[in-house]
Amino acid sequence: QVQLVESGGGLVQAGGSLRLSCLASGRTFSIYAMGWFRQAPGKEREFVASISRSGGSTYYAGSVKGRFTISRDNAKATVYLQMNSLKPEDTAVYYCVRYSSSSTVGSWGQGTQVTVSS
Repeated sequence: QVQLVESGGGLVQAGGSLRLSCLASGRTFSIYAMGWFRQAPGKEREFVASISRSGGSTYYAGSVKGRFTISRDNAKATVYLQMNSLKPEDTAVYYCVRYSSSSTVGSWGQGTQVTVSS
């Protein structure tokens, strides 16, 4: 079973930036697509971004497109989420995910809190 460990969350003012990291255990990191989801208080968990195995293809939710960038370093078994121009509505717990071969989410990290103050 893979372990996904997120880091980099915290408190930031609106307009600021944060970079989240997710370190995956195991030796098969490069054969899986990866992504990020988030869940705000009182709301359902929602898709944020995903990245293909090679990193050549990326996908974003409309609410973050142009502000967030997902990337990965297969040699370090790490996926990143660079978040710029943060807004109070970006406040949420952010989860790293690993997709299965059927393109559904197979594994979740424990989450990291991001709080954006106005």
